Amino acid sequence: MPPPSLRNVDFTQVIEWNNGVVRRVDDYLAGEEPLEIRSGNRSLGLTMRTPGNDPELVAGFLFTEGIISRREQLLSVEVTEDARVRKAARANRIQVRLGRGAKIPTLARARKFSAGSACGVCGKASIDDLRRRGVRRPGLALRFDPELLCQLPEKLHAAQPIFGRTGGLHAAALFDSNGGLLVLREDIGRHNAVDKIVGWALLQGLIPLENHVCLVSGRGGFEIVQKVLVAGVPVLASVSAPSSLAVQLAREMGITLIGFLRGQRFVIYSGEQRIASAIAAPSSGPGTAGPGTARA
Repeated sequence: MPPPSLRNVDFTQVIEWNNGVVRRVDDYLAGEEPLEIRSGNRSLGLTMRTPGNDPELVAGFLFTEGIISRREQLLSVEVTEDARVRKAARANRIQVRLGRGAKIPTLARARKFSAGSACGVCGKASIDDLRRRGVRRPGLALRFDPELLCQLPEKLHAAQPIFGRTGGLHAAALFDSNGGLLVLREDIGRHNAVDKIVGWALLQGLIPLENHVCLVSGRGGFEIVQKVLVAGVPVLASVSAPSSLAVQLAREMGITLIGFLRGQRFVIYSGEQRIASAIAAPSSGPGTAGPGTARA
């Protein structure tokens, strides 16, 4: 793995308390800087992110948020070369040229897109909005082996170079139908990490991702399900819990949503037909899972 760039990580000294022993040690921090997206003289939004793979982040964001609906509408995406902008700030501004059919957001909508990395870009608040955009249900052709699924978190963890130094980043990874890792991206925002892999796929001409699995290191929230749904990903897995709205969206739109993927165990919240042998699994009968049942 190549070493993280200087902007991906920061270096500092901290005081560590360890079982009564106090010492000063060197430590790495995950990088966090603002990124502004501009089209011409107009701002399309601002987000906090970990620098790196910025064109992919912007391409994925524009696609998952419905500003563009296909690769051809993104004519160019590059770091600004505007001489009027001070040099230190240019790396944090991406200039895009959008083609015919792109939906330039209003000023009010652009402000909604501006968000911190932790909460994600929450411009879409309802399932009805996705229906109005014409987002389709993923196909049912993919069948994924449960044993293979359990191997994915270790593959994700092994491919996280910046997390290994800082311990402070989310990751999103895209796997093929055989469990092969195609791309992994890290960011302080889990939504940004997903946008980066969707942007990578868009720029590679791979959308829709009909025979792929997406794994995220954090929880599976509504915005994460929304983004993989727009990209055509049929299976979304996370190592933590999904939210109630995420489960509702996954069930209504036919996505296989998996949570608590740890070791040799996981929980299927929707779309069990894509997980081989899941339909034939014995039932424990009706009832409600008590505290810790799905989280053990």
